Amino acid sequence: MSDTPSGPPSRPSQADLDRYAELFNKSLTLRHFGAQVSFPEGTKVVISLPELRPEHRGGLGSGAAVNGGILAAMFDLAIGCSGALVDPSRRCATVQLSMSFERPVTGADFRVEAEIDNKSVSLLFATARAFDGNGRECARCQGVVKLSNLPWPSGESPAIN
Repeated sequence: MSDTPSGPPSRPSQADLDRYAELFNKSLTLRHFGAQVSFPEGTKVVISLPELRPEHRGGLGSGAAVNGGILAAMFDLAIGCSGALVDPSRRCATVQLSMSFERPVTGADFRVEAEIDNKSVSLLFATARAFDGNGRECARCQGVVKLSNLPWPSGESPAIN
């Protein structure tokens, strides 16, 4: 045991985050939704839906707006993946979401971006924002993520194939 205090934990490398995203993007869930996870600059989570399909739509009773359930799922994914920004080898789970839908998400695509606002030993507090294909902010979400000390069963990713 060392007498010198250890410094703050280091952030995961971009390579570790890219590997996490690569494996998670192969999961059945993300393939079904047509979503992709990425970690630009290792400081935020980006969930993109590059092609909005008919099954994503139906918000406001229209064929143009994204359904709120799809937005909620993408917020859950973005907030939940923020745990990887701390340690991609640890399990984590979203334990609380609070969403605000400000305008309909319309167009051919959209993305959600999440960042960590604050963290403790076992909890992360994160904020996510949804943007339509024109870059307009359409919805916001705040969430809490529980970090576990257990590693992912695969050893690398929450992706389950």
